[in-house]
Amino acid sequence: MALLPAWASARVSYLGYRFGAVAAQRTPRALAEPASRGIGHLFSLLMADRRTMIERHLRRAHGGDLEGPDLSRAVQAAFESYSRYWLESFTLPRETPASLAARFSHEGRELLDEALALGRGAILAIPHLGGWDYAGAWLATQGYPLTVVVERIEPPDLFEWFVAHRRALGMKVVPLGDGVAPATAATLRTGGLLALLCDRDIPGTGIEVAFFGERTTLPGGPATLALRTGAPLLPTASYFQPDGRHLGVVRPALSVERRGSLRDDVSRITQDLAYALEALIRRAPEQWHLMQPNWPSDFDVPRASSGAGRVPGVRGDGGAPS
Repeated sequence: MALLPAWASARVSYLGYRFGAVAAQRTPRALAEPASRGIGHLFSLLMADRRTMIERHLRRAHGGDLEGPDLSRAVQAAFESYSRYWLESFTLPRETPASLAARFSHEGRELLDEALALGRGAILAIPHLGGWDYAGAWLATQGYPLTVVVERIEPPDLFEWFVAHRRALGMKVVPLGDGVAPATAATLRTGGLLALLCDRDIPGTGIEVAFFGERTTLPGGPATLALRTGAPLLPTASYFQPDGRHLGVVRPALSVERRGSLRDDVSRITQDLAYALEALIRRAPEQWHLMQPNWPSDFDVPRASSGAGRVPGVRGDGGAPS
């Protein structure tokens, strides 16, 4: 039984995120970072459902070879990574272009620049890995015209706050919905950069693929957009590094030429994207912030009866805002 009515829970969630942001911004980094690790440890103890899902996903990313103490340490690292994501997202407004650049290195930036030089824009296909908001802020300060597509979340006040937060960092934000197709196409048509989180299919209406050795679905939007606009499709990730640093990685563009029917081509490209995402995630599986069922077999796992595994506010699935 819920302890609070839905409207009250939503309000508490909104205020909690706002308080967390203010607290993070006012706390010196030397204190905030160890506090963030402690919060991650606390979450790992309290969030039983999420811990179960992280264990399953880490085993997949490690090829099924992760068990015992090694698995426990990896799960703990995953929660600490997730906590670091929130800390750094909350404190991004106090960063300057110089401070962002000082802590950000990159592999494959030339691939991004070459793709944009073609004049058809470019699509960054990214997983929920590391500090993707930090990477987005860095791109914006480097002069890349970046558009991000975000899912609408409840309550609306929280959604609007997240949108305003990202817009203040220099990103153009397009809410997922009826207007997303023309807005994303316009971004690419004008030579812009479009970032799409695409390692999970939340509506469950995507393209069936093999992903870490099991069948599931991933969004078909990145492949469809690439086929229709001619924009290069670049698998991309951002990784946490030691000492507060970050590493952005851009991989070569996928082959998106037409070979058959649109349906067949979308399926082929989405499968190629799944393989590319696997490679990116395997570089740092403990930084993969996937805390909800993502394969059909995940839905057969018993859920914790206490409800302690819920992440309050953002979505029932426990994921960070896209």
